[in-house]
Order: sequence, then structure tokens, then C-alpha cells
Amino acid sequence: MDYILQTDNLSKIYGAKTVLNHVSIHVPKKSIYGLVGKNGAGKTTLIRIINRITAPDSGKVYLDGRELAPEDVYKIGYLPEERGLYKQMKVGEQAVYFAQLKGLSRREATARLKVWFKKFGIEYWWDKKVSELSKGMAQKLQFIVTVLHEPQLLIFDEPFSGFDPVNAELLKKEILELKDAGHTIIFSTHNMSSVEEICDNIALINRSQVVLSGNVTEV
Repeated sequence: MDYILQTDNLSKIYGAKTVLNHVSIHVPKKSIYGLVGKNGAGKTTLIRIINRITAPDSGKVYLDGRELAPEDVYKIGYLPEERGLYKQMKVGEQAVYFAQLKGLSRREATARLKVWFKKFGIEYWWDKKVSELSKGMAQKLQFIVTVLHEPQLLIFDEPFSGFDPVNAELLKKEILELKDAGHTIIFSTHNMSSVEEICDNIALINRSQVVLSGNVTEV
């Protein structure tokens, strides 16, 4: 099988606490891969290592068959569970700023953003301040800036958290369309029903270790 991401025996210890204990996962290309486990199991630490936010104490990460390099962060889109926006910036200005950080020109970022804003029904909020957005609208904005540069690998940490059922369904539809367009998605959650609906493969993490992995139907 062709994998876009592999981790090889990743371990991370904070003080006396082992957060990851020899964790290995294999994420197939053009699939949705679920990281499942209760809060504190080690999912977010694993995601932070993949994004080079923190370093493992041991083990390696491979992207597309090569050891992960600093420039590979441009090939990854990451929506963290802890959302963070600059409240006093205008919505459009902030979205363009984040897009430029990911390597897009201002013109290209603006063109792509206009399409996504219309799709998500927030086109009239371009010149509003972020502080005026509802929680749901702010989450839509962060989803858009995560996917805008069309990265090979998308990582969503509890993406449906705080969404009402209608917007959660909209987000689910977009995630499935991203997969159909050839993107690979890692989907981190403690909600097993969401995993069954959209994931192809999963890894169940419990107390810092992968205790079960494989095709969702088989698992």
C-alpha cells in the first residue's frame, strides 16, 4: 500500500509522564485516517510532532517516503482543537495573512478565499472584525484557512467540536470532497460515531500506545 505518512516508534516523555510510547502509524494516500482515543491519550502530542511543533524524544516521521523536513510544513494543513484568531483584525485581512504564511500570493489567496467564503455563506463578513463572528463562523474561517493552500495532508483535531448539527454536516461534506479531490486527511476525535461515518482506517490510542489499528470495517 502507498502511504503518505508513517511514524516509526515515536516516543515522548514530559517529566515522569510518558505521553507517547513507541507509536507507529501508517496513513494511506487519498484516505481519511482516524486517530481515536479519549482526552489525554496522546493524540494531540502525536499531531504536534507530525507538524514539527514539538520534537519526539525518539523515533522518526516520514512524509511521502522521506524523513520529515522543515519545509514539509507547507505540505500540511493543521486545524488544532484550540482555535486561535486575532480578534481585532478584519476577517478577510486575517484570512489573507494566514494564506500568505502558507506560501500563497495575496492575489491567489484573495481569489481562493472569495470562493470558499461564498461556499460557507460568510462572504458578507469579509470586512467585519473577527470579534464580531459567532463561534461557528470563526470555526468556518479557521477551516478555510487550513485547507486554502491545498496541502497534500490535512490534519483536523476535533473539527466538529462546537458546531451545530447543520454546520457539522456541512463540514463533513467538505472533508469527504477533499478526500475525493485527492487529499489525505487525519481526523482526530474521541467520537467513535464520526469515525465510523467518514474514516477508512483508524488507530486507537490509549494511555500513550496504539492498541488497535486497521480498516474501519474490519476493526
